[in-house]
Amino acid sequence: MAIYAYVSLQGEDRISIFAMDPDTGALEHRGDSALASMPAPLAIDTQKRYLFAGRRQASDYGLSSFLIDHATGGLTLIGGVAVQGNPVHISTDRKGDYLLSAYYYQERVAVHPIGGDGSLGDPPIEWRETGTGSHYVQTDPSNRYAFVPHIAEGAMTGLNTILQFKFDDASGTLTPNATPRAVTQALDGPRHICFHPNLDIVYSSNEQGCSVTAYNFDSSQGNLSPFQTVSTLPQGYTDRNTCSQIQITPSGKFLYAPNRGHDSIACFGVDEIDGRLTSIGQVATEPVPRAFSLDPTGKYLFAAGQDSGRLAGYRVNEASGLLEPLRVYAVGQEPMWVLITEL
Repeated sequence: MAIYAYVSLQGEDRISIFAMDPDTGALEHRGDSALASMPAPLAIDTQKRYLFAGRRQASDYGLSSFLIDHATGGLTLIGGVAVQGNPVHISTDRKGDYLLSAYYYQERVAVHPIGGDGSLGDPPIEWRETGTGSHYVQTDPSNRYAFVPHIAEGAMTGLNTILQFKFDDASGTLTPNATPRAVTQALDGPRHICFHPNLDIVYSSNEQGCSVTAYNFDSSQGNLSPFQTVSTLPQGYTDRNTCSQIQITPSGKFLYAPNRGHDSIACFGVDEIDGRLTSIGQVATEPVPRAFSLDPTGKYLFAAGQDSGRLAGYRVNEASGLLEPLRVYAVGQEPMWVLITEL
């Protein structure tokens, strides 16, 4: 088993590559791939052939693709396309034929075709207006639906909802679903989502609400219906905080969401029958944990401190779900994304 971690360093125009020891969770720096113009969000296709990165420098907004060397984890730049906005999140569809991207400030979502050589087609198939605060885009496991969370605040008032689309994986087009929006509470601000690996349930990290919401997912119609919201913060905490990303372990037993302000990782147990969440506490981490990732086995978690330039490693306690600190690594200026994959 070869496991690699990719960390985008927006402040240094590079993607750093680490090999992870699956027995200990230790990381070894294996090299870097230069990418100008402030690389941030990362994604990998389902067959793990290509890695994609969003470029967030205003003078050179774009999307780039790399060929992955499975023997070393190394990256070779294939090329890129310019886009008309600041890509804050990217993902491939479930077949690896399209790259989807979200644009917070430009109120858009885009779809680019992925060529057989990993190159991105231009112009995009979709450059669809959604609303302020577009922060994430992902297709469901069936690849028939796509979801676009929008936070509640920003330069202007955000939509504060999750838009629901039908996705045509033959053409790459998006069509608003019959029910175009999921129901959300005031100022929740859904930012990122993740799908339960075994149940028809979706979880959102709520940026302004400092919470996680669980939704029943009607996989036949592509609709989300909330049934539980749980705070990511300890009782009595009143200082400023926002939530960032969210991930669930491959087993579906535990879920994690970082707090920026409280500077912690909120840990939750997940009921194996109904998917309801139980808070099991918060674990301190690096300042402003914008990005984090579980490894593919679900045994280790790595959280990047945007302000500290360090990456904190943890072992996931298989019984309790709490995070046990391992080692902290200096990675560089403004780590914006952590992507860990098995090759």
